[in-house]
Amino acid sequence: MSEPQQMPPGTLGAMSRKPDHGEESYRGSGRLQGKRAVITGGDSGIGRATAIAFAREGADVVIAYLDEHDDAHDTAKLVEEAGRKAVLVAGDLSSRHECETLIDTAVRELGGLDVLVNNAAYQMTHKTIEEIPDEEWQHTFDLNITAMFRLVKAALPHLGEGASIINTASVNSDMPKPTLLPYATTKGAIANFTAGLAQLLGDRRIRVNSVAPGPIWTPLIPSTMPPEQVEEFGKNTPLGRPGEPKEVAPVFVLLASDEASYISGAMIAVTGGKPIL
Repeated sequence: MSEPQQMPPGTLGAMSRKPDHGEESYRGSGRLQGKRAVITGGDSGIGRATAIAFAREGADVVIAYLDEHDDAHDTAKLVEEAGRKAVLVAGDLSSRHECETLIDTAVRELGGLDVLVNNAAYQMTHKTIEEIPDEEWQHTFDLNITAMFRLVKAALPHLGEGASIINTASVNSDMPKPTLLPYATTKGAIANFTAGLAQLLGDRRIRVNSVAPGPIWTPLIPSTMPPEQVEEFGKNTPLGRPGEPKEVAPVFVLLASDEASYISGAMIAVTGGKPIL
């Protein structure tokens, strides 16, 4: 069955082959007990899988999303079924005001903040640079990297020693796909932002790391890529398939946990065998 094309950012309900977020498989062991986390782009894909894993490890979660209300409510239900608090915050994080509102809401609703997962992103496929509108280039930067800067600034007054900031980079940070030029460029910026910020915040004992996924099957794929690319998505990896969101979430759990107390400034690849240098 071919995958139906969607308008970005896409929804789970419109997908014929549903991603696996670990709904039936993830088992927690208390690794994040009592922690309070914000996850942007938490309605579906890697964000949903991370929210499920965090909750089953004992964390309360604020789920930030654009306007995919049904997906977001389903994610919140899964968090609550794990016995943890779920708070939904809809908004466009390319806006400074929405970034500040998100952190204010998280601190108010959870009573503080221990983990910030910057995961929300926009991408679109273009065959030539001429067809990329200036407005799209700017929006991609505003959401993918500038929002991280703004969210970190807003969150820092509430992050104490041992807190963790985790940014979603990409295999594109090292091997940029030319047809994803704006997206790939922001992902390179995220890698450098993470490495520099880890050094800036080291004396505060706040850890900063990034996760670099390869081709992961999420609603973003059929909503931003042409059908022929969707059909072949992930088949060029050494493992020969796209990854599932549940296969990325455990790395976020590690980096959020106290077990990763000496891991900062790292970029961890989850790419199906494609090396990142």
